Amino acid sequence: MPVARTAVVPVEEIFALRWAVLRTGLPRETAVYPEDSRESTFHIAAYDEEGAVRGCATFFPEPLTGEAGEALAGGAGPHAYRFRGMGSAPEVRGQGFGGAALIAGLREAAARGAELAWCNGRTSAAGFYEHFGFTAIGEEFVVEPIGPHYVFITKDLA
Repeated sequence: MPVARTAVVPVEEIFALRWAVLRTGLPRETAVYPEDSRESTFHIAAYDEEGAVRGCATFFPEPLTGEAGEALAGGAGPHAYRFRGMGSAPEVRGQGFGGAALIAGLREAAARGAELAWCNGRTSAAGFYEHFGFTAIGEEFVVEPIGPHYVFITKDLA
């Protein structure tokens, strides 16, 4: 399996995939995140051999707070980046595009000073996150209308 080419890109480059995969059947505006316009936010695209975006993720600085942050470091946790909007096109799932976007994003976050990365990840994706060194912390919770999630964290950003 060839390694996907990845790049830091404007949100417009990944938006169609994000909307199609993560907000299926919902209005377009549900795929617009408040963090998209922050100067410190970056977006990762993973491309197939023809140059089509097949995987994506959005990363931005955000401390891990609440019970998860308290459990991790007594509330004074390391410099953290959160990611969201991570997905891959259904027709290429399992071919490494989501993983390539995740790894590229973790490396870019580390280059920007992150010591930890985290997300609110779908419970159904737990195996994917665990494969990449993430640990689920805290109790499962529901994000409406998407479904059950966990907070996943990692300090392995390389």
